Amino acid sequence: QPKKRKRRKTHGFRIRTRAKSGRKILNRRRKKGRQKLTV
Repeated sequence: QPKKRKRRKTHGFRIRTRAKSGRKILNRRRKKGRQKLTV
């Protein structure tokens, strides 16, 4: 079953901003023009 907490913990915004690679992902998604950057 899908778990909300696990989802947030692995793909959430706060987690993504912590890691350098995560910030890269966010920037890529901003550049692409995604409406939702993370979960």
